[in-house]
Amino acid sequence: MLKTQIKKLFENCNLCPRSCGVNRNGETYEESPKGYCRQSSTMKVAYIGPHMGEEPPITGQKGAGTVFFTGCSLRCCYCQNYQISHRGLGQPITPEDLVGRIINMIKSYGVHNVSFVTPDHFFPHVFDAVDKLRKKGCRLPIVMNVSGYQSVELLKLAENYTDIYLPDFKYSDSVLAGRLSSCQDYPEIALSALEEMLRQKGFLKISNASPGIATKGVLVRHLILPGHVENSCDALTMLFVEFGSKLPLSLMSQYYPAILQKFPELNRRIRRDEFGKVLDHAKDLGFETLFVQYPDQGLVDPNKRPRFLPDFSSPNPFSQELS
Repeated sequence: MLKTQIKKLFENCNLCPRSCGVNRNGETYEESPKGYCRQSSTMKVAYIGPHMGEEPPITGQKGAGTVFFTGCSLRCCYCQNYQISHRGLGQPITPEDLVGRIINMIKSYGVHNVSFVTPDHFFPHVFDAVDKLRKKGCRLPIVMNVSGYQSVELLKLAENYTDIYLPDFKYSDSVLAGRLSSCQDYPEIALSALEEMLRQKGFLKISNASPGIATKGVLVRHLILPGHVENSCDALTMLFVEFGSKLPLSLMSQYYPAILQKFPELNRRIRRDEFGKVLDHAKDLGFETLFVQYPDQGLVDPNKRPRFLPDFSSPNPFSQELS
């Protein structure tokens, strides 16, 4: 994308459904106005490197090639990545440096894809980076790992820069969405976004050339929250009714009270019986492609940090994945 086009997209910002209208352009990160996402038009990145904790078709044997951006347009009160979504941990980076570091990551680790995590508030720069990567010969699948709270208009812009969408579908309950993520319109926004993603890419496709590795399509994730089994079961029902049994679905049990909550039910991990009810409901609905993150010991031992929880103050936030 041309620099003038990129700059224009950050004016009167409506890159996410919040449409905060802030002109995020400025000479430096410190001086630039910030949107709802708490970020200016200057990219800020917390981690660039391999990540082994995604679903098997995304992770493979060598990892997903992740780029974790600072800031978020959703900012859920319970975010596991609160260090970067709420507290702004990360470093400003130029588009040229971003592309260079991604290429170095690919050469150093042989990752299976390039996965942009929470990219939508920096979409103009991300589209530009994908353009540059392709011109330099990168043929890896491009993954957009997103919250589900995306506008159809922006997803249409993303179509030519994306191979795989990895969206969340967090809420069926609009009141709960407003309470925990300040967006009562989440269910309808997310369903419209998923419909557009599926129109573009279809269900997740696995390569025959690279057995088990996803090359294109959509895989929907749902994080089970403690005390909110009904929200989870209703969310799965909504997905089934809207998109059918062939929709690839990932159930995640990794919730951890990373931030002390004013909502008492969120100050614990999910119980095995809660997880079991949601999993049974997914099976009863008949989802044919189901990825399941079963609760491990790190999720039931209150004194043990779960291995899926990153620490972005560390040079390798995901070191526990290998321990």
